[in-house]
Amino acid sequence: MFNRLYVHVPFCIKKCRYCAFISTPPQIEELQEYPALLLRELQLRASAAGPIASIYFGGGTPSLLQPQQLAQILGEIAAQAVIQIDAEITLEANPGSVDRISLSGFHNAGINRISLGIQSFDDRFLECLGRIHTAEQSRQAFRDAREAGFNNVSIDLIHSLPGQSLLQWRSELLHAIKLAPEHLSIYGLTVEEGTPFAHSYPAGCHELPDDDLSADMFELADELLTAAGFEHYEIANYARPGYRSEHNSGYWKRDGYLGLGVAAHSFLRDGYGVRFGNPDNLEDYRRGVTTGQLERIGEQRLTQGDAMAEYMFLGLRLADGVNLPAFEREFGRSLESVYGSTAADLVKFGLLTQNESLLTLTRRGMLLSNQVFSKFLP
Repeated sequence: MFNRLYVHVPFCIKKCRYCAFISTPPQIEELQEYPALLLRELQLRASAAGPIASIYFGGGTPSLLQPQQLAQILGEIAAQAVIQIDAEITLEANPGSVDRISLSGFHNAGINRISLGIQSFDDRFLECLGRIHTAEQSRQAFRDAREAGFNNVSIDLIHSLPGQSLLQWRSELLHAIKLAPEHLSIYGLTVEEGTPFAHSYPAGCHELPDDDLSADMFELADELLTAAGFEHYEIANYARPGYRSEHNSGYWKRDGYLGLGVAAHSFLRDGYGVRFGNPDNLEDYRRGVTTGQLERIGEQRLTQGDAMAEYMFLGLRLADGVNLPAFEREFGRSLESVYGSTAADLVKFGLLTQNESLLTLTRRGMLLSNQVFSKFLP
């Protein structure tokens, strides 16, 4: 069972130096055929659909698709399942791949939330990251989104960039606040294996900030954005009241979702849950879809222990934390009986706070969240 859809578009004009996601430069023929493959996969797997509460087009660069292609995909989803009238429908967009005309087309196609991958308002950092857009293109894309009718715009920013100072990060945040988006996602740069950054930095880039400076950047974002009226509702996410990302919140609450497309992942609420992925290259994905035998890569049926651990480390990401009565309703066991001593130790060390009904991360716990989450693994 699922009530959310993720649609992965694995095409990028140019792969960023820090990116570990599956993406390739698009061929015209591939862009043209891809929506039909997505629709065929939906037909194969739509039987488990409940009322769809959110749809998220991610990538890659899904804004490389044409508005009419997105309208076609959304139309087929509506034919295969019930889309709730207030469903959040998000499109990720690279500021270098959109303009006012395309954004108006996306809005008319049914997209009601746009997520701009700005990453930085400093051209020097954009060049270091390998982005295809400039800072001015980011600002223009935001203005164009507003003119196109979007009243729910999210932007992504990355801190702890090579050579970045705390003062430069403050400038980035002030630029973002001035734009006045409804939502911001704030990430610290991580160097993933297999990316160019894992081997060497390009000319003009400096060393990464150390852990202490990175922590200072996290805390500065929390200070400035909350003072500007944003709710820090998840470790890396801030929103105006009423504008939390419904789709991503569903991930953290273990809602079922179906992932469509190359390298997409799914989580179906069957028993304690089942997770699986799609083939990570277009040729294998195309073959599976066209033959009606799309393989579930790495399928895992969760045990109760797996599901309880997920409930903890996903739920703790949210400022709302883990609800103790809800945990007991979900699993028929009290959180105290399963994780009581672990939680007590983390409270003692100032990483968690607990009352009669909630267990939540402290600010220090957010900074050390990976260490906290590891304590709940089976």
